[in-house]
Amino acid sequence: MIKIEKVENNIDLITLKNDELEVVVSNYGCTLVKVLMKDQAGNVDDVVLGYDDFKSYQTLDAYIGALVGRVANRIKKGTFELNGQTYHLPINNGPNSLHGGIKGFSYQVFDYQVLDETSVEFHYVSKDGEEGYPGELDFKADYSLEGDTLTMHYHATTSKDTLINITNHSYFNLSGKKENVYQHLLKVHADRFACIDPDGLPTGEIKDVKGTSFDFNEFAYIGDRVDNDDEQLQLGKGFDHPMIFNTKENQVELVHEKTGRKLTVSTTLPQAQIYTANYLDGRLGKYGQHYNARDAICIETQNMPDAIHLEENPSTILKAGDTYDEKTSYKFEVIKNL
Repeated sequence: MIKIEKVENNIDLITLKNDELEVVVSNYGCTLVKVLMKDQAGNVDDVVLGYDDFKSYQTLDAYIGALVGRVANRIKKGTFELNGQTYHLPINNGPNSLHGGIKGFSYQVFDYQVLDETSVEFHYVSKDGEEGYPGELDFKADYSLEGDTLTMHYHATTSKDTLINITNHSYFNLSGKKENVYQHLLKVHADRFACIDPDGLPTGEIKDVKGTSFDFNEFAYIGDRVDNDDEQLQLGKGFDHPMIFNTKENQVELVHEKTGRKLTVSTTLPQAQIYTANYLDGRLGKYGQHYNARDAICIETQNMPDAIHLEENPSTILKAGDTYDEKTSYKFEVIKNL
């Protein structure tokens, strides 16, 4: 079932609902506004952070629930070279450009069409030169809900060689925000992680997770790791690092034992920025709740941040004539008798 509610100025809320889940999204920033799911006792909670007032999505940072583009994460000093030409991007995060610039995809109103009873397609054309990026980028995001799984499928083509690195920036809390994420169990199928500098920018150094706080190849409580005496954790004020996957599907699992809720993230992308919401500042969110640091975890599937500077053949380059085609799914299930 799909229901549409008008909000303001061409901004709509679209509800996708079945027996397993109720998901509310918006064409403003392709934002994931709500995910309502049961626990093992049958109680329903919203397991993503968000805002009641749409102006908060429009005016606040943190990218809560948003689709992030053209390029997720940071680009060093907001500049890059492509095909012998230098491009300059807005500086909006310390000395760097973050999440597509001042008015990236998170702050755009997308056209959309309902495809069927389970899916909606969002569409946006980013003009040549928008936020400093070359090429007219024709972008589509299909959101579909089947059973207990929400899938986001991204497609893009460009008129000129450009950069693209799309992610969804939802903040998950499987307790329904009854507590922070310290008692969430996390598993990440990753042998390596990328180190960051004090501004959160990857340095190019890749470390093995073995013997570090970043080894989540077996389930571990976030709270047992996030405040460890580790230079990288101190630089990020917690986890805020790219984790490089060693498997092609079901790469991240998150479990809240008390409710029996489990989230499994599966993606075609090679890594995810694991972010423990270290910079949430007490702002007012949904249901009159205040959002503080560590009240959620983001699992931002993507290519390597700042790949244009760090990789010999940057994974974030989209050439004219090629198609960007990536998919991430989020499976929300209840495990009885955890």
